[in-house]
Amino acid sequence: MSDSPVRGIKTVLHPVTDLAKAKAVYTALLGAAPQTDSSYYVGFEVGGQQIGLVPGGGPQGMTSPVVYWHVPDIEAKVAELTAAGAAVQDAPHDVGGGRTVATVTDPDGNVLGLLQDR
Repeated sequence: MSDSPVRGIKTVLHPVTDLAKAKAVYTALLGAAPQTDSSYYVGFEVGGQQIGLVPGGGPQGMTSPVVYWHVPDIEAKVAELTAAGAAVQDAPHDVGGGRTVATVTDPDGNVLGLLQDR
């Protein structure tokens, strides 16, 4: 087992079909304007949580929300999870701003997101 503890779920990404409509709903729900507002991602930060809207599910083709577990060493955690029976869906890759993300699936096909900030 890895000696690097999981730091909890702090990020949830939601695939959306209409970014403008979704942005209005999430702005009303969260009571805050987005911190990041672009054509490919709208991100909110409220109460230490990061909520993201991804048009069309983004390049990873998300079809349902994905929660991202924050970890201190994403490569080690991916190795630990695959050794335990998970399958890599999207290998660790840099998404900018010092952030690396990856997704794996559990034996039932549930998607688990991993995120490391450097």
